[in-house]
Amino acid sequence: MALPVPMTTIPRESKVKDMSDADFGRLEIELAEDQMAALMSCRSKFGPSQPLKGARITGSLHMTTQTAILIETLLALGAEVRWCSSNTFSTQDHAAAAIARDSAAVFTWKGETPQEYWRCKERALDWGPGGGPDLIIDDGGDATLLIHEGVKAEEAYENAGSLPDPASPDNTELQIVLTIIRDGLETDPKRYRKMKERLVGVSEAAATAVKRLYRMQANGTLLFPAINVNDSVTQTKFQNLCGCRPSGPDGLLMVANVEIAGKVAVVCGYGDMGKDHAAALKEAGARVIVTEIDPICALQALMKGIEVLTLEDVVSQADIFVVTAGGSKAIITVDHMRKMKNNAIVCNTGPFDKAIDMPGLESFPGVKRIAFNPQTDRWVFPDTESGVIVLAEGRLVNLGHATSHPSLATSSCSFANHAVAQLELWMERDTGKYEKNVYALPKHLDEKVAALHLGKLGAKLTKLSKEHAD
Repeated sequence: MALPVPMTTIPRESKVKDMSDADFGRLEIELAEDQMAALMSCRSKFGPSQPLKGARITGSLHMTTQTAILIETLLALGAEVRWCSSNTFSTQDHAAAAIARDSAAVFTWKGETPQEYWRCKERALDWGPGGGPDLIIDDGGDATLLIHEGVKAEEAYENAGSLPDPASPDNTELQIVLTIIRDGLETDPKRYRKMKERLVGVSEAAATAVKRLYRMQANGTLLFPAINVNDSVTQTKFQNLCGCRPSGPDGLLMVANVEIAGKVAVVCGYGDMGKDHAAALKEAGARVIVTEIDPICALQALMKGIEVLTLEDVVSQADIFVVTAGGSKAIITVDHMRKMKNNAIVCNTGPFDKAIDMPGLESFPGVKRIAFNPQTDRWVFPDTESGVIVLAEGRLVNLGHATSHPSLATSSCSFANHAVAQLELWMERDTGKYEKNVYALPKHLDEKVAALHLGKLGAKLTKLSKEHAD
């Protein structure tokens, strides 16, 4: 399938929505640079030595204004870059246009179909006859998944002549992945194995994708080293402290005339992200109820004065449902949605797209979909004439409706983690330090990310004397 978006007129290969948005994108990138302290410090500290010179980096991460600063930091350190998004709705088209015009190959636009999304992934990984990238920045593991599925299919094709069957899995996106791999097998039957051989490693930022990497490590199928940046202190703690909390309500407030005060809001999951969303909804005046499977998280919610009940207890009473649990399948099912109040709002702030049973909703006999705002749909059931409002088609609401992540909270810390992880993998590529395993971001690199912020924020560290240090 060919991508329907026309190629840009510049020599650099890219597919974005509208290149005329590039000037606006450049303006927003320049404004955001002041909030991206660590990445800007990376440029000034490491740029002159070009430590990433010769490295090919493929990024599969939300293409936002803040991401643009990460891309241009990697370029400033000497790398070549190709990029796609990790979500069909999270792209800021003006940021994508600015990068495509000025800096790197970009393949993404807001509102891709699943087929377009995976074709963009394929293009971002395609570096020509010389193989694929040296390094991958992944958020959700999709680029990593495509290569692993590709290698598995190529080996089966070589050994038995068998082509992958896209109809075999139940997962519709995996069906698309297998179709892409099948279509390319006869043209280049070693394409993904060449990528595997060239790859130095991946840095991964999503919790569920990290769990998948650990599973692959355990069963011996992980093809290249991986650094887990999700569990670094500068990722998890600073996001909670620096402003990720409003992302759920911000997405809701982008829908016209949504009042949170006085509503009953259900937060599915009281992990780090759930805590932030529950607190924000509570501050906005909602009565918050949490659903939880973990007794420790449940106790923490109770100690904050938040009720803990099951979804079945409250499904017909609540006005707003926010799923924060990452990677789980059908936390809110179509049967739950049929029992909800008329015009109850359903959204997902977790990192994956299966938490809300969209396939079940879309295939429900006689259901009507009424779109009344971008990425805002009312689904009406035929037997009751009652409907639910689903935001961003069940995908990340804060990136589907609001404008990106907070720069300092998420992007400066998280993206700097990616940058130092990429540097670590590249600089150690010939030493044997990193094998085909998953590694936590080393503590000294976590501290480096924190330290890179300090000068920009006006801080001075106290230095221990030898006596104090001892």
